[in-house]
Amino acid sequence: MEVVVECAKCECCGLVEDCTRDYILGVRAAFSGRWLCGLCSEAVRDEAARGTARGAAAAAGLEEALRDHMAFCGKCRRSPAFRVADGMRQMLRRCSK
Repeated sequence: MEVVVECAKCECCGLVEDCTRDYILGVRAAFSGRWLCGLCSEAVRDEAARGTARGAAAAAGLEEALRDHMAFCGKCRRSPAFRVADGMRQMLRRCSK
């Protein structure tokens, strides 16, 4: 039996990995239909575990951790020009206060 390998792109950081179809489906089942690379999935699980320890429901904690991690990765993936413009905007706001 031949194992079929597919490329999957992380919806958080954009990393592309070669994985089997079963693995991709398992990861998507664990993260509400989204595919996450190994590093992002561990970060989300760790943050969700902290949320559960603080008293949040497990499902709500995972969704919140996933949303927060995706927002964090989105900030890190911005283009350098956008980051400079965003930095200038923040600096002008601080100066105008």
